[in-house]
Amino acid sequence: MLLSLAQWLQTMSPEFGYFRVFQYLTFRAVMAAMTALLIGLIAGPFVIRRLTHLKIGQPIREYAMQTHLSKSGTPTMGGVLILLAIGISTLLWFDLSNRFVWIVLIVTLGFGAIGWADDWRKVVHKDPEGMRSREKYFWQSVIGLLAALYLVFSISESSNMRVLELFMSWVQSGFDVNLPPKAGLQLPFFKEISYPLGVFGFVLLTYLVIVGSSNAVNLTDGLDGLAIMPVVMVGSALGVFAYVTGSAVYSKYLFFPHIPGAGELLIFCSAMAGAGLAFLWFNTHPAQVFMGDVGALALGAALGTIAVIVRQEIVLAIMGGIFVVEALSVMLQVIYFKYTRKRFGEGRRLFRMAPLHHHFEKSGWKETQVVVRFWIITMLLCLIGLSTLKLR
Repeated sequence: MLLSLAQWLQTMSPEFGYFRVFQYLTFRAVMAAMTALLIGLIAGPFVIRRLTHLKIGQPIREYAMQTHLSKSGTPTMGGVLILLAIGISTLLWFDLSNRFVWIVLIVTLGFGAIGWADDWRKVVHKDPEGMRSREKYFWQSVIGLLAALYLVFSISESSNMRVLELFMSWVQSGFDVNLPPKAGLQLPFFKEISYPLGVFGFVLLTYLVIVGSSNAVNLTDGLDGLAIMPVVMVGSALGVFAYVTGSAVYSKYLFFPHIPGAGELLIFCSAMAGAGLAFLWFNTHPAQVFMGDVGALALGAALGTIAVIVRQEIVLAIMGGIFVVEALSVMLQVIYFKYTRKRFGEGRRLFRMAPLHHHFEKSGWKETQVVVRFWIITMLLCLIGLSTLKLR
């Protein structure tokens, strides 16, 4: 929005030439982060007071950690604050004609709406389980598949009209269209090596990345500050990949696929980092507010969508290793419990408690120890992911 205003002022009078600084992506990215940070810090106390007034408190399940019982009633749905800061800051600083930022915003808000409905049932209807898994996954699948169908063609084309034309030709050809190499699965640490996916393969992979990352972040969000800081670090690293992928010069030099328009995602990533840090101010132990599903589902989906656009799905799995391990711990726990119950007549647990962060709590780690150590691991994984920029 401000970019369009600056461009209009420059055409009106040469006196406004200094507004050319708005054309620099890096400048707008820094301003987006600062704007989101200020919005979050200023609006945070008001949002917390409103959530407290509306009695939107976090319900604690009966089988939860005993040390978490004191958190019952802490305001939840604080993810609204994050989405508000991201939305306003992004709309102010990004190029409104960029289709990639719009699709990320739509996916983020869509998953945020699912999380809102889930949280609302928990706090208003006093149902600790919230939205049932089948219903939640249905709506996640709808948004994920629609986003995947759009992205599979938008990666190859530079305009929405061409995306529509390519989609129609795909349907008319009997679902047989060859995608360019940059739409394939990019392998990190290798130069110009990609695995061709085809349309259906791309759609399936995109769906799994978006929905999987959304739920993985949601499962990680179980301790004060545990999920938000890794989101900030991984999102910031993805912003670097977006900047490189969107630049014809840097992408060619670093052997990355050039995707015109992807660089503008740096604005969204910067806004997400600023909003996340602002939320951490209130979410650090002891937390004054929890993000809830409205924040966790939305942020995870945003990370997955950005990773798909910049063709770094594998790197996302590396940098977001904490999210991956947390999700796997739940899956393994359920599978092992069902297997042992069927084989031995009683279910046994692979971990003391899942997700994994509760296992370490049960092992004697304090909550702050788990959180900070997971942050350190995420920082290391992000550095490994960023190393793939050059180690190819």
